[in-house]
Amino acid sequence: MLKILDRYIIKTFFGPFFFIFSVLFFIFIVNIIWVQLGQFMGKGLSYWQIIKLLFYLGISVISMVLPLTILLASIMSFGEFGERYELAAMKAAGISLTRVMTPLLGVATILAILLFFFSNNIIPDFQKKAKNMLFNIAQTKPALNFTAGQFIDQIPGYMVKFDKIHGENAENLEGVFVHRKASTYENQQSIVAEKGKFVPAANSHFLKLELYNGYVFEDNFAGKGENVRLKQPDQAIKFDTLVSHFDVSEIIDKAIEKEQITDDYRFQTYNQLNQTIAKSKKENQMFFNNIGTDVLSQTNSVISYMDKGNKHKATPKAQIKLDTIKGDKKLEIIYNSYNRLENLKSTLETKKNEFSSNVKYFSKVVIYQQRIVSYSVTCIIFFLIGASLGSIIRKGGMGLPVIIAIIIFIIFYVMNVGVENMSWSGKMNPYLAAWLPNFILLPFGIWMTYKALTDSQLFDAEKYKALFKPITKRFSKSKEHQRYQ
Repeated sequence: MLKILDRYIIKTFFGPFFFIFSVLFFIFIVNIIWVQLGQFMGKGLSYWQIIKLLFYLGISVISMVLPLTILLASIMSFGEFGERYELAAMKAAGISLTRVMTPLLGVATILAILLFFFSNNIIPDFQKKAKNMLFNIAQTKPALNFTAGQFIDQIPGYMVKFDKIHGENAENLEGVFVHRKASTYENQQSIVAEKGKFVPAANSHFLKLELYNGYVFEDNFAGKGENVRLKQPDQAIKFDTLVSHFDVSEIIDKAIEKEQITDDYRFQTYNQLNQTIAKSKKENQMFFNNIGTDVLSQTNSVISYMDKGNKHKATPKAQIKLDTIKGDKKLEIIYNSYNRLENLKSTLETKKNEFSSNVKYFSKVVIYQQRIVSYSVTCIIFFLIGASLGSIIRKGGMGLPVIIAIIIFIIFYVMNVGVENMSWSGKMNPYLAAWLPNFILLPFGIWMTYKALTDSQLFDAEKYKALFKPITKRFSKSKEHQRYQ
């Protein structure tokens, strides 16, 4: 059973926890909106679809938001305990700092375990939904949104321009220009009309446009040569009324949430990623062996050509010297040797790029898998750091604790990105890269906990002033009493 003190400590912790989590989650969502804003514009998405996509994307940032929330909430909680002299009262009553930290350490452990199951079982599904939705949005052509005086290619296969657009529903047009984007094997066609009007079509998948008083300009040399095109005159047909239908089903019928991508490693659980890693290892080994065979074969071919004519000679002295060969034959041998060496160099460069790509993919899969566990451990490490710092600085609120938490998180994030890039380039083992930030921060967290348990004056300004006083005293003038001078 939880004692009254434990319930009070937990209650004090969860007050700032929920507030900070909400603020950080909102900040990360705003960042996602800023990055993805270009994909939303002009796509005809409803507000519900945009909210749903942001929710899918936002779920994946919880694995980063939760450790930072625990760090900041623990600093603020223990800072408030110290600022209100509650820690001093607890110590005076014989309650050690370890006893005060125990209930929140249990809470941090439970949150870390929940984060593991959340990252392993829930985030992959939402990653799948978000990536497919983004892919479908990218494939969707912009919604019909005509602007007067501008060329617009939103109608599939056509380029249109309207000088003026007016009417209650923007259905009346003036100065209409319609050009069909034809291929080499199709006739080119352009339509110019004084006026036009959008009218409802019988089939909702088509856009119906009535044009008045204009011309149809069309050639008749589909698939013909350039010479024929130059000689062939354009055909102009005058009309009083012309009705055109444009197929816009590609815009209307696009399924925004249709799942077309299913084989991404981010859609897999921890155990499923083990199989993907094993498969990637096997493929990389086969690829590396094939590279060795191909390059060795091509190298031997180059050497054999350069030694051509020497295989019948018994001793090295009998080998043909390049200087003894006549000019044309000499240039031919040099030129062919150069081409073979260039081909070998190009092959090596291509194989290097392919292998680097395979290494990068393997590192991404391993790091993603290991971070399912490592971010959970980060929660506990951040709690140790936050609780210790809070009890030492003894400041609550949103001032100094927030600054310190942000600095620690930035250091953690920079380390994450740095080792990740090193792993992608093949300079670091991906398993080490996933855990190295935790390995660096864990000793710091243990050291900070030790300092807090021993009542260290780590952030006491007076202590540092006294430490540097002998140095500053040398550069300051001695002020003597001048009353009797």
